[in-house]
Amino acid sequence: MNYITAVLFSFFERLRILLSSLKTLMTLLGFAFLIFCNLAQAGVMDKAAMEKAFPSPYVVGDKDEALPIWPLYQQISTDTPLVGYAFESIDLAAIPGFAGIPFNLLVAIDPDGRFIDVRVLSHHEPVFLEGLGEKPLIDFSKQYKDVSLMQNIKIDAKPGLGGANNSANVYIDGVTKATASVRIFNQSLLASSLKVAREKLGYAKGRDPDLIARIKPDLFESMSWQELLDEGLIVKYAFSNKEVEARFVGTIGEGEDPEGLEAPDETFVEIYAANLTIPTVGRNLLLPTAWDYVKENVANNDQLLLILSQGRYSFTGENFVRGKVPERISLHQAELPIEMRDFDLDDRLNLFDLEYKLNLPEELEGYEWKLFHVIGQAGLDPAYPAEFKLNVVRQKGWLYPESVTEGLDFKLPIPEQYILAAESDNKTWHSLWAGRKTDIIILLTGLLILTVVLVKHRILTGSKHRLRWFRPLYLLFTLVFIGWYAQGQLSIVNITGVLQALVAGRSLEFFLYDPMTVLLWAYIGITFFVWGRGTFCGWLCPFGALQELIGKLLAFLKLPQIKVSPLLDSRLKWIKYIVLAGILVVAVVSIPLTGSVVEIEPFKTSITLIFDRSWPFVLWALVLLVLSLFVYKGYCRYICPLGAGLAIFGKLRIFNWLPRRNECGQPCQLCKHRCEYQSIEQTGKIDYDECFQCLDCVEIYESDDLCVPLIVEKRKGRKLKTRQDNDNIIASS
Repeated sequence: MNYITAVLFSFFERLRILLSSLKTLMTLLGFAFLIFCNLAQAGVMDKAAMEKAFPSPYVVGDKDEALPIWPLYQQISTDTPLVGYAFESIDLAAIPGFAGIPFNLLVAIDPDGRFIDVRVLSHHEPVFLEGLGEKPLIDFSKQYKDVSLMQNIKIDAKPGLGGANNSANVYIDGVTKATASVRIFNQSLLASSLKVAREKLGYAKGRDPDLIARIKPDLFESMSWQELLDEGLIVKYAFSNKEVEARFVGTIGEGEDPEGLEAPDETFVEIYAANLTIPTVGRNLLLPTAWDYVKENVANNDQLLLILSQGRYSFTGENFVRGKVPERISLHQAELPIEMRDFDLDDRLNLFDLEYKLNLPEELEGYEWKLFHVIGQAGLDPAYPAEFKLNVVRQKGWLYPESVTEGLDFKLPIPEQYILAAESDNKTWHSLWAGRKTDIIILLTGLLILTVVLVKHRILTGSKHRLRWFRPLYLLFTLVFIGWYAQGQLSIVNITGVLQALVAGRSLEFFLYDPMTVLLWAYIGITFFVWGRGTFCGWLCPFGALQELIGKLLAFLKLPQIKVSPLLDSRLKWIKYIVLAGILVVAVVSIPLTGSVVEIEPFKTSITLIFDRSWPFVLWALVLLVLSLFVYKGYCRYICPLGAGLAIFGKLRIFNWLPRRNECGQPCQLCKHRCEYQSIEQTGKIDYDECFQCLDCVEIYESDDLCVPLIVEKRKGRKLKTRQDNDNIIASS
């Protein structure tokens, strides 16, 4: 009980120290917030600016009263038809970018939901500001021209997939080293455009495609046609001549169907409907090759609807155009039309084998059938019935015929056991995580190995050679995989982005577009309480790993190492806290200036862009690397603002987990003199705020050949006791 009380007391004491350390900084930020005004994000375009952006033959109308959009007209002879809507994405979907600040895009879409133009008005993405430059971002935005919201827009096309804009899928080439940024760009563009489309173009109003239910992709049971009918996965509707005639009573079409009047009880049309996206339906009704084709060519959130019919009235009609939206049958949900388009597979695949594969009753063999494709952006929610309307047209008169249309309504509900309920976090970042499954598994495996090593450090320190081999190999993994390949270099930009988003009252969802960053921050957030700052700085920082590996490779040069005096060392270590405070104040006061001051970090240059950058930034990174050859990890110890932030929150550490003896510091000073980070005090106590957890001192502690107290006691034949006082078991204040 005393031990638990001591642990709790120590934790809350450290929390008090942490809050005290932040007090001055928060005061500065509070004053900065009072003068902060440029984070209130809003559109910058007025009508004059819009007219300049869309000159003749466009005519810019007055700004809409309900939405921040401008109608676009085009002067054609004496007519001025509506040709589109122009708007700024930040007015409709202010999704923070990687630096925490939203993109502002100038977007124009036509009445069919096709992009007329997409331009970048402003952004604060670090990788494009001084890294790759803005040209890759501008080129990326140009790819959206003539792409439709009704298409499935996919980033990072694989060679050979296509990319034609006349297909259900369109592929946009991504930007290497800017994956998270371009996906946030894409989400900003689509989210803002879909809001306009729902209000002005009739797109699934009130149903966000990212927040609708999904069809379970793996639920399959072998069933016959009749069993599918009984389960409700196929629905049947039959309309008699009498029922159809009743729809036209009181209209000019009443009595205009002599054949129907002669046989009122005969069938006018019989219809079957099914959703082939449900595996139990699709796999039972389609040939294996057809099912494989559908899975490959229909996006995850799309739906494929099957309609079969027989009778006097064809649901396709004589003027049906393959691959187009049908005229005689339409789809609705929530009282709004949803586009469904002919899937047009007749000339590509023999989907049906009536005699052997479908288990259909013989009387259905001659039925007319079509597949209709509904893309995910249309917002068809499988949790609600798909509502069809079969439009029946009648005419009266010969010379100047009048026509009237009445609809035959039928529904296709899906049993709830085949549906995944909508999830609030089922956003577009989810697909990005799924696409990086292999990277995530490798990272989690690496973190698991590191955890085991830090918990059971005797695995390495019990031998003279294990640590010396393991540490360089793990640092190589950190540099090559986490840094250069997976782009998982944590940065002060992460902190300034969060700060700016919180001040502006925006969501932190932008973090989710970079799974490596999320997982690393989550791991570090947990290990703060166990090991403090050193877990990241000593093992998981790619730039830190680069410094150390270069030092080991050039060790044969025997460059002179500068040993900073303890007094100067203690003063120099305050620089990083001053740098951190300055950056955070600037982050609140000025967004443009933030992008410049964070360049004190060489991470973007050396890790994100792998030195593919303008010479001043490359020179700065090289200077810091050269400095580390003479002053061991000089940047990490004295300048790094991220390290300062981690050291502050590292005060939440509960345990002094690195072993110490009573003789450590009194009289033995070996570990202190061997510590390259100068994080061991004269008394032998470890300063965990500056400790990088390299385990060198633990290796000395465990060695009979290195640890002076062990050597002395070994000669005397006595067993040395380890230090047991509370301030070494529990983190002292």
